[in-house]
Amino acid sequence: MSKPNIMVVDDEKNICELIRLYLEKEGFDVTIANNGSDAIAMIRQNHPDLVLLDIMMPVIDGWEVCRQVREFSQVPIIMLTAKGETFDKVMGLDLGADDYIVKPFDTKEVVARVKAVLRRTTPEENSGEVSYDKLVVNIDRYELRVDGKVIDTPPKELELLYHLAKNPNRVYTRDQLLDEVWGFEYFGDSRTIDVHVKRLREKLEGVSDQWCLKTVWGVGYKFEVK
Repeated sequence: MSKPNIMVVDDEKNICELIRLYLEKEGFDVTIANNGSDAIAMIRQNHPDLVLLDIMMPVIDGWEVCRQVREFSQVPIIMLTAKGETFDKVMGLDLGADDYIVKPFDTKEVVARVKAVLRRTTPEENSGEVSYDKLVVNIDRYELRVDGKVIDTPPKELELLYHLAKNPNRVYTRDQLLDEVWGFEYFGDSRTIDVHVKRLREKLEGVSDQWCLKTVWGVGYKFEVK
């Protein structure tokens, strides 16, 4: 599967490179445009999966870029603005932006918002269910079945198991799981992941030898399929 491509549009090159660093670390491909004219041409040609678009740029500002892009593409757009007034936020949403982030921003929030918008705007390839030997996790019904029996499971435990099982053998750090399951607004201790994994293991212990919730020491966790 190809990596999602994120286009960063900002005339401040240091901001572009900072965002690129964090997005590439999270597994995204990143392209950069430093002015609105180049951005419009590159969006037409490259069809990125999401655009991070600064408002305050010379020649063609972000408002006009967003307006022109919406004439030919529904690519998700997150506006980057140094202004926090309600007018700017409403204007961006009225022009077809999907979200906005006010500068100065935390790069972790940018990454989390990119992931959240992609989740909202990318069609699911599969249904909201994953199944393995003696295990069925259905996120639509919030239901966990183990060896045919429904097991009472708190929502976050089930969401965590579904996220891991939907991406078998992929290793996630605790911070990645907090971002992708709890959301960027969660500021708690990453050890909450350890607690939830421990409880899930109690429910799944000895069910099957074909899969397991595995600790990757010094990194995090993965749903290992053998």
